[in-house]
Amino acid sequence: MSDTAKGYLTTHVLDTARGRPAGDLRIELYRLEGGTRLRLADVATNADGRCEAPLLEGDDFTAGVYELLFHAGDYLRAGHTSGLPAGQSAAGHFLDRIPLQFTVDAPNEHYHVPLLLSPYGYSTYRGS
Repeated sequence: MSDTAKGYLTTHVLDTARGRPAGDLRIELYRLEGGTRLRLADVATNADGRCEAPLLEGDDFTAGVYELLFHAGDYLRAGHTSGLPAGQSAAGHFLDRIPLQFTVDAPNEHYHVPLLLSPYGYSTYRGS
């Protein structure tokens, strides 16, 4: 990658309880600077659990601290509950909003921050 190359930020959400992508899950992106929280994007995942375009790219993708806010509770209440035990309703879900804060220190690289979601837990990692 050349010195002039610009990086970008992507994400996707997989519903591990259902074994498929989590479509129509709302995600907000914030930049955190001191005590300020600036919203940069408000999107929803497509049927493949991905956003249609990078959340941030080019000159807008700079070093700093960011937060992805996944609206998991809305997704689970919408009927995506096959991972719940028999007899448990979506109203009794455990997760609501999941904030993932991370630091970008090399804005010329691709940062991929996926979410693996189930009704009672989640995990994430820096992907490629």
